[in-house]
Amino acid sequence: MKENTTSNLKVSHKIRIRFNETDPVGIVWHGNYLKYFEEGREAFGRNYKISYLDQKSFGYTSPIVKSSCEHKLPLYYGNEALIETTYINCPSTKLIFEYKIFNNKNELVCTGKTTQIFLDKNGNLSLTDPDFYFKWKKENSQI
Repeated sequence: MKENTTSNLKVSHKIRIRFNETDPVGIVWHGNYLKYFEEGREAFGRNYKISYLDQKSFGYTSPIVKSSCEHKLPLYYGNEALIETTYINCPSTKLIFEYKIFNNKNELVCTGKTTQIFLDKNGNLSLTDPDFYFKWKKENSQI
């Protein structure tokens, strides 16, 4: 059986920490890291033409069914951060991404991973790669 492997498909996306993302002492609230992961996925999708809007145009959505986040260092209000989003090759019908977030000193702040499944326009789980996703993987040398 094939295993998941890290691909060479990666996007780096810069953000600036906003005041409303921090707690009373100016440290990013832990729940916002999942939002940063989403920003990374959005940047990846735009770059590689597999965004949520692209998926929707083919009649699919891809809700998250699993997420993990490991905090290493804090981010503070006003910091710049770099979100690195990497696509993980998967033999099953899923979208898996790994994330690394770095602060403006290039220190690793956070790591994480998300798993998404495909649902058709009627909300049915796709057990095989939708045609558009199969084609996307083929065009990006992921199968």
